[in-house]
Amino acid sequence: MKEEEIQEMNEQKDPSINENQAADEAEAAEGTGTFTAEEAGEAASDSGEEFGRLQELANEHQARALRVQADFDNFRRRTQKEKEELAQYATSKLVTELLPVLDNFERALATTPAGPDSEAFTKGINMIFRQLDGVLKSEGLTAMETVGQPFNPEYHQAIMQVESEEHEEGIVTEEVQKGYLLKDKVLRPAMVKVSM
Repeated sequence: MKEEEIQEMNEQKDPSINENQAADEAEAAEGTGTFTAEEAGEAASDSGEEFGRLQELANEHQARALRVQADFDNFRRRTQKEKEELAQYATSKLVTELLPVLDNFERALATTPAGPDSEAFTKGINMIFRQLDGVLKSEGLTAMETVGQPFNPEYHQAIMQVESEEHEEGIVTEEVQKGYLLKDKVLRPAMVKVSM
């Protein structure tokens, strides 16, 4: 406070010192980077352009970040779906390889000779077949019902057309090889004969 009072008293005593001091302060201000009105206007327009450029750059980066986030979300959903499908159908390769074994068991049971000697053997084969069939059913394997059904190329593989008086056109008349579904997916289409 005392310094300011002394300075005010000096200014009141000598006005020429006041003017010199003001001129010195103005020169010092120019030397320290203070702008004139024109320079300030140019600087403002430059900073406005710079702000616009930076805003555009920020918007571009935000859009890029949103696209990356969306890509990641899609990737996560896709891998989750693939994992679920893999878990659901993990046994499909093994079950597919066991289908010919199942077919051979059915053929063996259909062609067993009648007689006292072969009865025990047939009974053993039948037990093994039922056990294998039960294990495959527990994994979700089901045989298709085809005879008398309309032909469907998603489930049936037509190997020949036959004339039939008891079935109308496009109906499966005979099953040559069984078709199977694993849960809701066709594992092997049925080979069939279709009426014409």
